[in-house]
Parts: sequence; C-alpha cells; structure tokens
Amino acid sequence: MIIFIDESGIHRKDGKSAVALVYVVVKNLENIEHSIERTEQSLKITFFHWAKHIWKIRNKFLIALLEENFEVKVSIIDNPFNQKAFEESLTYLITERKMDKIIIDGKKPKWYVLRLKKVLREKGISVKKIRFGNDQSYPCLRLADVYAGLLSAYFNDQKNEKAKELYKLANKKITTLAGGQAAE
Repeated sequence: MIIFIDESGIHRKDGKSAVALVYVVVKNLENIEHSIERTEQSLKITFFHWAKHIWKIRNKFLIALLEENFEVKVSIIDNPFNQKAFEESLTYLITERKMDKIIIDGKKPKWYVLRLKKVLREKGISVKKIRFGNDQSYPCLRLADVYAGLLSAYFNDQKNEKAKELYKLANKKITTLAGGQAAE
C-alpha cells in the first residue's frame, strides 16, 4: 500500500483546509497511474491540478477515476492551519501499519515533516518510507489533489452547487472524514 498526501487551503487565514490521504494498494498502482494519464490525455491536459482547471474538467477527471481501486481519508481543519491540528489529523487518519511508501506533494516546511515523523513513530511505522514528490512525477498525487481541492471548496462553501454535486460523487471513495460533517 502506498499513501499519497496533499493539502488544500492551508495558506488561508479563515475558512477550512483539507488534508487528503489517498490510499492505493501497490498491486493496483500502475493501473491507477495509467488511468490518470489516459484521462488527462482524453481531456487534452498535460497534468491535472485542481486550482488550474475549471469545474467541467474537474468533474470529468474525477468521474473517470471513480471506478479505480483506491480509498480516501480526509481531515477538515479550521484555519488558520496549525501544527497541532495537522498532527491530530494524521494521528486519526493513518491507521494502517503495513505501507510501502508515503508520498507527500511538494516541498514542506521542517515542522510538517517533524510532525509527520512523530505520528509515524508513535504508530510504529518507519519514517524511511516518506518520500517527497511533485504531482508531475507521481500521478496519484494528482488524485490526492482533486480530493483535497474538492473538499476544501465544498466545506468552505456548501452552497456551491458545483462542489456539492461533485462531492456527492466523490464521497463514495471517502472512508474517513474527520472534522467535517458528511453531506446528505
């Protein structure tokens, strides 16, 4: 199993941030990566990134991937984003002990890495499994990005009909939602 971690909205002073963990079973990693790349090709985009695409592309991207074998765990954190809330989220979301790697999107501040390592050590997981990458090198980080972006958008404005509609579809892959209230 490989975990891909992405966040959205952590720079805001108010509202909500989302920390999304996408869990992929190793046997299926190549299938999901190829599916992501095929979906991007069919949408005529190079790499999906939530903030760079319109709702039409966001919908098509996510809908095309919902049949793949993955699960998502998400924590919604009140802004301003802080270290303690981040650590508590990770403690709650990371429940598995058998994982091959944890891939984190982008370069992170030192406190972020220290908090993640602390949680992993407390759970008896080797910190050597942590890798940093960008979403261009790891297609599944783009999948984590769509969930982090969607949930941040949805919980910051539950009246946003486009976010609400996409959330209803995406919700079937969310196995854990901490800090937010599941929508009807």
